[in-house]
Amino acid sequence: MSFLPIKERSFAVRIMNDKIYKLLQQGKRIDERSPYDFRKITIQTNVVEKANGSALVSMGGTRILTGIKVELGTPYSDRPNEGIFSVNAELLPLASKSFEPGPPDERGIELARVVDRCIREGKSIDLERLCLVPGKMVYILYVDIYVLDYDGNYFDPSVMSAMAALATCTIPKYSATGERIEGEYMKVPIRDIPLSVTIGIIKDKLLVDPCSVEENSLDTSIVIGMDSTSNIVAMHKNSPGHIPLSLMESIINVAEEQIGKIRAQFMEAVRIGQEGR
Repeated sequence: MSFLPIKERSFAVRIMNDKIYKLLQQGKRIDERSPYDFRKITIQTNVVEKANGSALVSMGGTRILTGIKVELGTPYSDRPNEGIFSVNAELLPLASKSFEPGPPDERGIELARVVDRCIREGKSIDLERLCLVPGKMVYILYVDIYVLDYDGNYFDPSVMSAMAALATCTIPKYSATGERIEGEYMKVPIRDIPLSVTIGIIKDKLLVDPCSVEENSLDTSIVIGMDSTSNIVAMHKNSPGHIPLSLMESIINVAEEQIGKIRAQFMEAVRIGQEGR
């Protein structure tokens, strides 16, 4: 918490905003990244023993843990042949001074919806293969996301953590009568791996994966989710402000290029996680 008077804090913010923009004009950033680089990414799977699937993803100083629990239940009446997945996100108070205890606030709800949209609209899961008895019994996947540490941009590591947990999740097999088949498991039927990139905008400049200091200087930012063939499956403007139409083509091109760069690392982490199950 800053103890500077309000006027001095406002002046300090303006100084930082000018510094960030001037660095971007030179192709630099305050943490020595280039404008389009992600922070260092680490991906660990199978980190929660009692979960059916789990993944811990760090992107710089932001850390996201996802756990998946699988249960049997009744399908939705309008989708009797499909399993169900539900995404919940919680911003833990210890992760940031700006996160408060209690039920998920609008930021947690927003995060859950962005991750859900990437998975759902990316057609990531073959939900029909999660049906045991049409109209009566299906698998339900509860995807719980926890922001453990926050230093800007929790959207991209949350999508990555959720997808890594799903891709390495093992589901106990059940018979059509709901009885557990001892010793038999199945993988979540994954059809595609959508990933996302958050792009910040300051005047006419773009920057990928903003840290918390940069977030405070942005005019606005946008989250773009893409599947493995670079189709846009989700788009979410997560802060007020105007996005110039003239920048949209550049934003999409940057998103496609940067998601492509991190996909290989993600797939290798998933491969290692699957071998370890």
